[in-house]
Amino acid sequence: MKQENLLSLKRKKDDKDDPEEKIEAFPYVSVQKSKKEIANLQKSTERGVQTMFRLTSHNHLQLSAMSDNKSHIMISVNSIIISIIISVLFGKLAYYSEYIIPACILLGVCLGSMTFSILATRPSVNKGRFTEEDIRNKKTNLLFFGNFHRMELEDYQRAMNVMMKDGEYLYNSIVKDIYFLGIVLAKKYRYLRISYTIFMWGLIIAVIAFAAAAIITTSTAPATAVPVIDY
Repeated sequence: MKQENLLSLKRKKDDKDDPEEKIEAFPYVSVQKSKKEIANLQKSTERGVQTMFRLTSHNHLQLSAMSDNKSHIMISVNSIIISIIISVLFGKLAYYSEYIIPACILLGVCLGSMTFSILATRPSVNKGRFTEEDIRNKKTNLLFFGNFHRMELEDYQRAMNVMMKDGEYLYNSIVKDIYFLGIVLAKKYRYLRISYTIFMWGLIIAVIAFAAAAIITTSTAPATAVPVIDY
């Protein structure tokens, strides 16, 4: 039995993989792992990075779509109010001159709010060209259409082949794309916040002005004489 146990232990020792070594890519890991475990861990990390890029880009695109929808709502509401003011209210101001100032306040509020909503949706495109030096220095983000929309197809294909062969250039381009998309989103939401703030406080001020004009008109209106019927 002793000899059999020794032989089995020897077989297990001979069947082991290569000597274990530490993971150099992850210096914070103190446990030694085999080469197979290192490869699996690196593949898992690469998949995690790809998932992170995918989720981040998807979230940014959703936020951009939400900002465009909010801008569309503000533009539609303010357009309806402006059309009513111009077509209905301005025609009555000749008879109700006390409502001129409130009407002008409401019109200015709607114009200001709609202007910032339009600025939030206004597109911005770059020059659309790049040079071979930009590709060699890895300065151009080939994933954004604004950097290549005026280039020839052959030049763009050549540059894309160079980028796809260079993993560092590819990941840096994805990072740049996410970064500049975040900057555009911040600009959109800043304009939207200004638009909503103008509309909210301006609408309150306009309603107060209309109410004050109505109260002043009622208090200063001459009292009508009530006819007395003598039977």
